[in-house]
Amino acid sequence: MDFSGWEKLSLLDYDDHLSTTLFMAGCDFRCPFCHNSSLVLDPKSAPIIKWADIMDYLKKRTGVLEAVVITGGEPTLMPDLEDKIKDIKALGYEVKLDTNGSHPEVVKNLVSKNLIDYLAMDIKNSPKKYPMTIGTTNVNMDKINETIDFLIHGSLRFEFRTTTIAEYHDEQDFEEIGQWIKGAKNFFIQRYIDNENCIAHGLHMVDKETATKFMKIMEKYVSHVALRGYD
Repeated sequence: MDFSGWEKLSLLDYDDHLSTTLFMAGCDFRCPFCHNSSLVLDPKSAPIIKWADIMDYLKKRTGVLEAVVITGGEPTLMPDLEDKIKDIKALGYEVKLDTNGSHPEVVKNLVSKNLIDYLAMDIKNSPKKYPMTIGTTNVNMDKINETIDFLIHGSLRFEFRTTTIAEYHDEQDFEEIGQWIKGAKNFFIQRYIDNENCIAHGLHMVDKETATKFMKIMEKYVSHVALRGYD
C-alpha cells in the first residue's frame, strides 16, 4: 500500500523536529471535522506516491531532516507499515506515528521492535459520544481502551489530543476524558478550523475562553495540558 499525501517539510507535526509528513489514504472512522476528506472517503482514487521517490528524498536529506511523521487517514491500516518504517529507521530518522487507537496490536508490534519514537493518539470525545464524533457506530471501544492502557503504562513517549468542536464537546465530556486517561503525561486541546477539505461543514470551533476551561479540567488528571492552535 502506498502513501497518497506528502508534506515535504514541516515544523508543526512533530514538536521541536524538522520533519517530513506522509499521509496514508483510508480510515476506519468518518470524523465530520477531518481535514483529509479525499483520503478518507475515496481512498481508491487517491494519488499514489512511489515509495522509491520518498526514500530517495529521505536519503538526500539525512543530516538535515530529523524525523518522519506518518499520519492519515489511519496509518495502522497499512499492511506493510512495519516494512516502510524499517526503511525509514535504517536511514537514522526518528518516526512519529499518528493514530486513532483502533488497532492496538499494530501499535504494540511496532513499539516492541523499537520502530516508533513518538506517538500521538486522538481522543475523539468522551466514550459515550464516540460514535457521534467519529461519524460511525462501527467502533470497538475495547480496542481504543487497549491502546490507551498500553500507552499510559508503557515507556513510549506519546501524547493524547482532542480536536474540540462546539457541537460535540462540553465540560462534562472533558471530565470524563480526564478520568479515562488519568495518569497520562501530555494532553493537547486542538483548535478546529473549518476548510474546504473537511468531511462535513457547518461545525464551529471552540473559543479560547472555553478551551481554557477544558484545559483546567484536564489539569486535574494529566501532568501537562496545553492548547494547540490558539496562539
